[in-house]
Amino acid sequence: MLRPAWIDAPELIPDPMGYGERAVRFLRKLRHPKSTLPGKPFQLDPWQEAIIRAIYGPRDEAGRRIVRRVVLLVPRGNRKTSLAAAITLLHLIGPERQPGQLVVSAASAHEQARELFGEAAMIVQDDPRLRGKLAVRDYMSRIAYTGTEGSARGSRYLAVAADGNALHGKTPNVVLMDELHAWAGGKGQLQYEALDSALVKVPGTLSVILSTSGRGQENLAWRAVEYAIRVQKGQIDDPATLPVIFMAEPEDDWRDEALWAALNPGMRHGYPDLYAFRDKAKKAEFSPFERESFQQFNLNRWLDQSTSPFVDMAVYDQGAWEVDLDDLEMEQAPCWIGVDLSKNDDLTAVVACWRGEDGGYTVHPWFFCPEESLRRRGELHGVDYVTWAEDGHIIPTPGNTVDLRTVESHIRDLCARFKVEEIAFDPAFGRVMMANLAEDGLPAVEHRQGWVSMGPAVKELERVMLAGLFRHGGNPILRWNFENVQVETDKAGVRMFHKSKSGNKIDGAVACAMAVGRAAIGQERFTTSAAWFKDDMMWA
Repeated sequence: MLRPAWIDAPELIPDPMGYGERAVRFLRKLRHPKSTLPGKPFQLDPWQEAIIRAIYGPRDEAGRRIVRRVVLLVPRGNRKTSLAAAITLLHLIGPERQPGQLVVSAASAHEQARELFGEAAMIVQDDPRLRGKLAVRDYMSRIAYTGTEGSARGSRYLAVAADGNALHGKTPNVVLMDELHAWAGGKGQLQYEALDSALVKVPGTLSVILSTSGRGQENLAWRAVEYAIRVQKGQIDDPATLPVIFMAEPEDDWRDEALWAALNPGMRHGYPDLYAFRDKAKKAEFSPFERESFQQFNLNRWLDQSTSPFVDMAVYDQGAWEVDLDDLEMEQAPCWIGVDLSKNDDLTAVVACWRGEDGGYTVHPWFFCPEESLRRRGELHGVDYVTWAEDGHIIPTPGNTVDLRTVESHIRDLCARFKVEEIAFDPAFGRVMMANLAEDGLPAVEHRQGWVSMGPAVKELERVMLAGLFRHGGNPILRWNFENVQVETDKAGVRMFHKSKSGNKIDGAVACAMAVGRAAIGQERFTTSAAWFKDDMMWA
């Protein structure tokens, strides 16, 4: 379980100049129309107060705020939207105000962006003290300071959607990013880059990520959260980053009510509702879907990307042993190759597979993508194709479509280097390349991607993964592909990778299954032939 050590001990948070106390006093003077307390004061519970003190208290000798980045990861129902509104008002009209200051909040889509804006607007409109100085422009999702005080003159707050136009050219002082895990690739990535890069324009800026846990590890949200986790664990020394991570880990017992309370800091104050938790946990006992939902959204466990996963990625990661291609070349062990040729925005994947003496498999993938569209395709899928290419995980090909001549040349090189028994293609896209290779005596074979061919291949791949006998070298693209896999099961219990539900980003997993499937068939053929030979020798 991850939980900030200081959250229950705000007295340990340094506040040498009293700015943390000043911020808390301002928020306690606010009113909230939904408050159930006498006089409707803004409810700033101890755990929220600790966060405010941790952001605004620590200062350097010149009085500058030390914290520049906050990553708040908390389960649903813990009123993070109210906390975000409080931070907005602190900078818009509170003690953190500055002339001409711009506060921006961004969410995945317009309706989500309106939620945080609506919270702040509701507080302003319900308080005559604020209404006289702040103008709520609902149709623009904007709040502007209209008073005459020089220290706040020209300040404004703007709510935007991640899927809208990127805010290039703006100079925000504070950026709040809501539910970053839901920001898809493409426009979401561009909006994040525009907002994040703008925070270096002026001194004293602050970025705040407020989110619940997401899925998958090849996305911008996980990169931000994973860094914050390392800071919270003490693995990275970065005083400018304040991690506030409440997160269940795989070894935690999701049924434990003490865990629920520890990860939901508002529960002791009446939110989220304990009885609703018990009801949802009871349903989760009998439904894998409900169990995953409960762990992700109520216990904040970061899950793998697929909603119908092929295998637990923690099991997959056990196979990240180093794969030494030079040793495999020297041994000249039989090798099988699976090829998944690209179409639309897929990668082309070539995976080589070697059978081990323990009944397992060692695989190594190569991926191909058009050089001219590396960045565009990466933004489309929310991953970093450019860095993958720089690190050697993607082979860029000339032009804006995958150059199949480059792929074919690479396969020929593999055949020259290793003892290749078969090169498996789906004939729907590989007939031309198969014919070219076969014409030169190379062992190209058909391996269709329907139920009959892929079912046994997927079953064999699942067997060795669960047995800890699948070695893949930790290639990040192959891991991302397996995260994306969704599985469909027919009436006979045969399991199959389902491409259409995964946005066609499972190419390496498909090629891997093809290679493993052909290797399994090849091994059976070899074992049967050896048994016949032994039987013949007995009769000789």
